[in-house]
Amino acid sequence: MHKRWVVIWTMAFLFIQGTGPCAAGDREGRGKKETDAKIAGILQAAPLKGGIVAISVRSADTGELLYEQNGSTLLHPASNMKLLTAAAALETLGGNARFKTGVYRTGAIENGTLYGDIYIQGGGDPALLKSDLADWAAELKKQGIRRIQGDLVGDDSRYDDIRYSLDLPWSDEQEYYGAQISALTLSPDRDYDAGTAIFEVAPAKKPGMKARIKMVPESGMVKLDNHVRTVPDSKQEEDDIVISRAHGGNTFTASGTITADSAAVRQWKAVWDPATWVLSVFKKTLEENGITVQGTIKTGRVKDAAVPVLFSQSPPLSSIMAPFLKFSNNTIAEMLVKEMGKTEKGEGSWEKGLEVIRGVTRNFGVDPDLMMLRDGSGISHADLVRANDLTALLYRIQEKDWFPCFFDALPVAGAENRLEGGTLRNRFKGTAAAGRVFAKTGSITGVSTLSGYMQATSGKKLIFSILINNVLDEEAVHQAEEQIVLQFINQGGEG
Repeated sequence: MHKRWVVIWTMAFLFIQGTGPCAAGDREGRGKKETDAKIAGILQAAPLKGGIVAISVRSADTGELLYEQNGSTLLHPASNMKLLTAAAALETLGGNARFKTGVYRTGAIENGTLYGDIYIQGGGDPALLKSDLADWAAELKKQGIRRIQGDLVGDDSRYDDIRYSLDLPWSDEQEYYGAQISALTLSPDRDYDAGTAIFEVAPAKKPGMKARIKMVPESGMVKLDNHVRTVPDSKQEEDDIVISRAHGGNTFTASGTITADSAAVRQWKAVWDPATWVLSVFKKTLEENGITVQGTIKTGRVKDAAVPVLFSQSPPLSSIMAPFLKFSNNTIAEMLVKEMGKTEKGEGSWEKGLEVIRGVTRNFGVDPDLMMLRDGSGISHADLVRANDLTALLYRIQEKDWFPCFFDALPVAGAENRLEGGTLRNRFKGTAAAGRVFAKTGSITGVSTLSGYMQATSGKKLIFSILINNVLDEEAVHQAEEQIVLQFINQGGEG
């Protein structure tokens, strides 16, 4: 039982205990009419005109459906799809699951030279960092290796070779949220944006000169064509830097301008072929540690004759859940889908992983035949779910022993600490919902969603889902979502 909800349940009990049944009934009747009227006004406002809005609110204690508007209508969930993925991953893999990467070698070591190859076998670790690669290099050096006569070989065969989910637009494949999915990949930071590099752009010392651009982590495989110019402070109000790459390669082009007084600008961009990129970063890391590589970098399966050198493990899945849900990490979502497929069905593919998610939702009493699941992240405009099904699932998982991990990973409304507030840190500030809403945001073109848990000012705990489709003004729609949530925060679910 989650400690936060224990506090909420206690508050709800005290609230109900102190109110007579007649007074409660009168107040609930008035509250229902008031809530209905106010929500109707919000839905009729300009930002939502022409759109479709589904609202589902349940009691977190009983699962009773307290309010619904189009709750049984199939709509695009955007990143609210990650709620299903997270629940399925915790149910099937478990919060203690770790993702193992293996380093192997062939050949003998003589006088500091390895007369063979080094293999890196990916295990679907989205949290692999360059510091891990440095640890591998240190271990090889400890074993007396100063020179590798052979190749660096990456084995990403744990998952299939389909790198993009079915409906990912080509325009997204260079963006961090559209990174390729591979069993062997690397993250540039502890947000675990696997398969991406960070480009840090800083102004030159003088206007007219090229800006300085640093890539993290550095790699000999990724090239940069820098056309960013430093301009005087008064020339423009904002920087207009664009970093892009063409399909099928790792040459990035940076264009635009940056003002001389600007702070460094950071952009996350997805690389092409993550497994080979890992090898390239590892080769540079080896060189930084005094180990030279004579051969090439390539992909292939670990040979049966290869000798294990070391194994590194990711943090437990329970720790990976926070960056996954709080920062809405698409790559983690899709890697988890493939890992569930591999673990449960013997095939690391979207097809098998989504089968697992469907099975888990069915076990939680939600009919997967009334959903369209195309990926694990919700980036697809073909994903379809019902708001009532989301709240039903969120109600039932409260009984699972892994629920505290799931709940703690949800963004917290208005929490200034980025690691707590996540994608809700700048929303609901200064309102009664701040610190009372624990929910997953969702946003793709024309879609905005918000689903999770809330504590009403009365102490009642509620489960809610708001799915808004076919809208244009994202900021205005966010405000509408917040107004809807606040109605239930203030009325205590008397909808």
